[in-house]
Amino acid sequence: MLRACVLDFKGGWSDYLTLIEFSYNNSYHNSIGVAPYETLYGIKGRSPLCWDEVGEKVITGPELVQETVEKVAIIRKRLKEAQDRQKSWADVKRRPLEFHQGDKVYLKIAPTRG
Repeated sequence: MLRACVLDFKGGWSDYLTLIEFSYNNSYHNSIGVAPYETLYGIKGRSPLCWDEVGEKVITGPELVQETVEKVAIIRKRLKEAQDRQKSWADVKRRPLEFHQGDKVYLKIAPTRG
């Protein structure tokens, strides 16, 4: 997104970084199913140029906690679905490796904690 905006703004792109950030945070992300701004604040972000939605919903106490927990659960579910989809695509080309005696292999040893 930044690259596309830089091409449009020709030279003075640093003046528009805040608008680019706003646009990114309010754009739909397929992996979580909502915009990051909406995930964080619970409402859809509104452009300072267009205030078409009026009013705010005030949530306090246990309702806020419950709504946040529900949103986190939805995001986790959608991320899991995206990971499963990516795994299924990767598994299509994956093949089991077979080693025979005398083959040279790379062995990576990681230190263990304990």
